[in-house]
Amino acid sequence: MLKALPKNIDPALLVGYDTSDDACVYRLREGLALIQTLDFFPPIVDDPFAYGQIAAANALSDIYAMGAAPAVALNIFCVPACLTPAEVAAILAGGADKVREAGAIIAGGHSVEDAEPKYGLCVSAFADPDKLWTNAGAKPGDVLILTKPLGNGILATAAKQDKITSSQFETAVSAMATLNKYARDAAARFTVHACTDITGFGFLGHACEMAEASGVTLAISHAAVPLFDLTFNLAVKGVVPGGAKRNAEYLNEKVTFAHNVPEPVRSILHDPQTSGGLLFSVPREVKNPLLAALKESGAEGWVVGEVIGSGAYAIQVT
Repeated sequence: MLKALPKNIDPALLVGYDTSDDACVYRLREGLALIQTLDFFPPIVDDPFAYGQIAAANALSDIYAMGAAPAVALNIFCVPACLTPAEVAAILAGGADKVREAGAIIAGGHSVEDAEPKYGLCVSAFADPDKLWTNAGAKPGDVLILTKPLGNGILATAAKQDKITSSQFETAVSAMATLNKYARDAAARFTVHACTDITGFGFLGHACEMAEASGVTLAISHAAVPLFDLTFNLAVKGVVPGGAKRNAEYLNEKVTFAHNVPEPVRSILHDPQTSGGLLFSVPREVKNPLLAALKESGAEGWVVGEVIGSGAYAIQVT
């Protein structure tokens, strides 16, 4: 098992393992840093082109969560013999489509044979380190804004079990393929104290990382959190991926729920997301201008809570 790098292993390493941030940041020279991340996973949808789009959008998201813009990407691809050449080409084309939309380039990559397809990207960006966001700057009094609904893990599970139709899954598929570029571009015009993207650890897992890195408690209003259609009803029926249960077990001593928070909602808040939205912690006076800018950019935004002083739990859900 990998151990976290000790702090100050290299003074040029500005962001590493210690705060569970979305990407590493390495200072190249004064005023310029390399931001780098890597992500890949098995198919979450049947369509190979859409799979490539979603996997690429998910990997690119870590760069946007740091407030940067992707520059160069490398493909990472595990290819089983059961995939046809046309399917392989479609996956790569889907990834290339999103990298192109991001304004970056694919400069190569690497593939290996494996029993199950897995695709993603290693992504690099370059920026002034003083202008980057991390998950460690949330301040008491900040407002928390989320940019995509929750529940795509539950919907993907339901789709695999034929409990929803492809058309009922389509809204979530479209959201997963949507770049966080537009939310990042809108927020870059304002003061952002902290940011993270919502992926495999679920909403509460990534929010908890922000809270712990910042030394604060996040107060979340469950009724304010946006959900994809059908998600709540599916959770009521127990259609919840195993990852949500593992996330809940891990966070058991870090999150407290008010008695009025329904069990299905708790499962959704733990639901592992693929290519989820960004979670911003911003000064209260930024709230309305940022929400307007998100709407203008074609993204969305919901106020889901606030930052309070450090308490016994990293997250309080009411």
